[in-house]
Amino acid sequence: MKMEISVPEVMELINGIRQEPETLFEMIRVNVKESVGQYLSGLMETELTGFLGRGPYERLEEQSNHRNGSYGRRFTLKGIGEVSVKVPRDRSGEFRTHVIPRSKQYEDAIRKDLCVMFLGGVSTRTLSMLSETLIGRKLSPMEVSKASKELTEAVEAWRERDLSLEPIKYMYIDGTLFSMRIDGSIEKVPVLVVIGVTEKGHRTVLALQAGNKESASAWRELFKDLKRRGLDSSQVRLGIMDGLSGLEKVFLEEFPSAKVQRCQFHVARNILAKVPRKLKKMVADEVRSIFYASSRKTAIQFFHDFKQAWEQELPSAVKCLENSLGSCLTYLQFPEEEWICLRTTNVIERLNKEFKRRTKPMEIVAGERSCYTLLAFVSLKMEMHWRSKPIGKVPINLPFFKKLAATNFTQNC
Repeated sequence: MKMEISVPEVMELINGIRQEPETLFEMIRVNVKESVGQYLSGLMETELTGFLGRGPYERLEEQSNHRNGSYGRRFTLKGIGEVSVKVPRDRSGEFRTHVIPRSKQYEDAIRKDLCVMFLGGVSTRTLSMLSETLIGRKLSPMEVSKASKELTEAVEAWRERDLSLEPIKYMYIDGTLFSMRIDGSIEKVPVLVVIGVTEKGHRTVLALQAGNKESASAWRELFKDLKRRGLDSSQVRLGIMDGLSGLEKVFLEEFPSAKVQRCQFHVARNILAKVPRKLKKMVADEVRSIFYASSRKTAIQFFHDFKQAWEQELPSAVKCLENSLGSCLTYLQFPEEEWICLRTTNVIERLNKEFKRRTKPMEIVAGERSCYTLLAFVSLKMEMHWRSKPIGKVPINLPFFKKLAATNFTQNC
């Protein structure tokens, strides 16, 4: 049947578009959806024809299976939205279309986009609210969570990756807390984090593992797991950490060739906690002079001066510094251009800060595996940032900077 449209009808349509331009795009979207739906329905009809071995209304005496109408369903496509299709059936119920699998409500490209947005910081609830606008179909928070769970396998493979090809010389060690939903209740769960530094100065996240950060046995199991994955313990020369109970002892037992660097920031904070408010600035300046001395000999001399000046008035602060002084100055035994990165645990504290920033919109993380997925994504982003910034004042992969500075920006006296 030929369809004819009169001139007045065309003019009325044009006037409507002039008044509301969005009407045209809405009409186009509707027509596109209808065309795509018809196209997919036609593909499935052709698929059924191939399955039965004959077209509609054809009969073969040796075959008893026949077409049996169709049923309607909806499927969401990226860039198009939700389309209506007719899925053909056979009388025996043996036909299964591969064009639109029964178990899927939307194509894989949408699932991947949902995963990227979820990892990037959009909560499942927000994604659910925006889903109809973004993809043309309303998704429940449960559907969004289900899509993100498909990342679990890739995350576990990354967490268990082989470390034998990554020679590690330094390790930053710390733990941080997350609110997780465990067995129907909200619990504060610690996650142990280890960052390694390769021989070329590049940082990489070696471990993310739930465990009590105050437990020496938990840290021992983590270190053993790193070695099981191929980490060469004989190559590890330094561990940078704060004063977690039992951690230093366990670290030295598992990595006998290494030394310990206590985070100077944490030690200074413990010292100042034992100092009256009016003396904090003066004491802090003197402690800073000790920690930033140009040599171990100078640092020890500054400490003796500090001890002589404050032992009578602040014995607890002096004792606190004295007990930690040796492990606070370990960095002086390593290359000077790396000192700035070895004094404190700032590297891992920055990573923990990024972890908190990502999980803050969620308030509560939906379990341990979900937590690993988010932290792995943040870790990989940070590693990309670290690639251009090896530890040390001057990137060791750009040695011409040193030569350039020496020849063009250094005064010759």
